[in-house]
Amino acid sequence: QVHLVESGGGLVQTGGSLRLSCAVSGRTSSTYTMAWFRQASGKEREIVAGITWSGGRTYYVDSVKGRFAISRDSAKNTVYLQMSSLKPEDTAVYYCAADVRYFTERIYTDAGQYDYWGQGTQVTVSS
Repeated sequence: QVHLVESGGGLVQTGGSLRLSCAVSGRTSSTYTMAWFRQASGKEREIVAGITWSGGRTYYVDSVKGRFAISRDSAKNTVYLQMSSLKPEDTAVYYCAADVRYFTERIYTDAGQYDYWGQGTQVTVSS
């Protein structure tokens, strides 16, 4: 069983920064591709960023390129999303997700390809 627990959300002003963390349980968690998704009110869930098990490949949706950075610390079984230059349109519930296909070098953008999800953390950016 895999458990994901997000933290680090909150209220921030436009232009501010936040760092989200996702603690991952599971003996083989270091072999998973991990991703951050977000879902704004009334909108579909979309991928924000992903990182392969090795950390060698990352993916970012165009709207966050240059502003967000995904990373992972395998020793701590934690995945991070550093968010900078935040905009009101970044307001959403952010979810951590795990693709448990061992050692895959693919980062799927479809939420349906991910097996486990955290409970979500709210990020609100005020204008």
